[in-house]
Amino acid sequence: MTANAEVLAHLKTHHDRILDELIEFATIPSVSTDPAHAADMRAAATWVADALAAAGPLTVRTIDTPGNPVVYGEWLGAPGKLTVLVYGHYDVQPPDPLEKWQTPPWTPTVRDGRLYARGVSDDKGPMLIPIKVAEAFFAVTGAVPINVKFMFEGEEEIGSRHLEAFIEQHEDLLAADVVLSADGAMWRINEPSLTVASRGLAGLELTLTGASKDLHSGRHGGGVANPLHAMARLIASLHESNGRVAVAGFYDRVRELSAAERAAIAALPFDEPAYLEQVGASEGVGEPGYTTLERQWTRPTLEVNGLWGGYEGPGQKTVIPSEAHAKITCRLVPDQDPDEIITLVTRHLEAHVPPGTRLSIAPADHGSRAAHIATDHFALKAADAALHAVYGVHPLVVRMGGTVPISELFQRHMGLDTVFFSFSTADEDYHAPNEFFRVHRLHEGLEAWARCWDLLGEVRR
Repeated sequence: MTANAEVLAHLKTHHDRILDELIEFATIPSVSTDPAHAADMRAAATWVADALAAAGPLTVRTIDTPGNPVVYGEWLGAPGKLTVLVYGHYDVQPPDPLEKWQTPPWTPTVRDGRLYARGVSDDKGPMLIPIKVAEAFFAVTGAVPINVKFMFEGEEEIGSRHLEAFIEQHEDLLAADVVLSADGAMWRINEPSLTVASRGLAGLELTLTGASKDLHSGRHGGGVANPLHAMARLIASLHESNGRVAVAGFYDRVRELSAAERAAIAALPFDEPAYLEQVGASEGVGEPGYTTLERQWTRPTLEVNGLWGGYEGPGQKTVIPSEAHAKITCRLVPDQDPDEIITLVTRHLEAHVPPGTRLSIAPADHGSRAAHIATDHFALKAADAALHAVYGVHPLVVRMGGTVPISELFQRHMGLDTVFFSFSTADEDYHAPNEFFRVHRLHEGLEAWARCWDLLGEVRR
């Protein structure tokens, strides 16, 4: 079954206009982690609501949460057809460090077939695609081949902290047969892929305090604990010398891969030397006994994301700081519980506090469990067929090392599986300076979403 040719032609005709709309969307600095951008978050939500309303006869609502609003839209004019819930997020990461950007992060710029701006790959470009596909179907045929609901949140980049409560409170509103996520990213640019699993997340921040104030390192050095030295020792205690996490109980609930699962991962076309060259690393490291992809996709990790304290300005300041700080996150695999992992890591840290220091720990306000989808799921088959039609090859079946909280939340609360159908790719520097989205991926994504919806329209409920 091919997609409606007139719909595809309409999308192709309007490529430039859709790119212009993405550029307009990306000028809004919708940084969810910074309270200074509260008005920008509201402006981005309004932009999304207006785009949905302009797409066609969708019922559109902006629903407040204790944090940033959820933009919801629906069209249920296809009786007897599947209902698909489309997910995306309009919030973005901070642009820092600004000096690393070649062009300003809030001034979207096209260079060499790429659109550069904060948020264009994660997730504004991908989430705009299904809106414009709905618009094309309504413009050409007056209807969409499925019942469609849209839910765009504004807190994904801060852990979707209010999403679980929103789902619990709006289960009837969100009822569907499957979730199609515009967030998630494909593995590589040279091969289409579908993701069937993602890791969970747990995090905490810790502070070690020594003296009650900063001290002169000549007068007091050698007589009192230096929290920076102590923090280095404490952080080092979290791993064995071979890279395995040293926290007692950390691996107790981890499922070992089957021989078939390991063989499927090993069969993927992964060039490790090329990967290391791409990221600028001299060699791969990690838990022994597993390949790089197995470690990145199927094993839990404990990473230090930030470590600071003392004087960081130019020149020297001979001081023993009173405090040292660190931020830690753990990526989790199926059956691991974020709260339990936080408890285990906390116990380890408390048992290894260096002499002369005091430890305080603040868990992150929201964790996420790992999630997965069966490889024979009907919506995954439709996505596979759509990608095959666009690219001429079947997509690779891969896993995700990162965390997208929605998949586990919808699975646990509503029994809904999530198909990741994003057209960003992992090399597009999202969360880093000079984030970009390839313009041709915008066009390919429009075609693939249209084809996928047509295929889902053929599925019997």
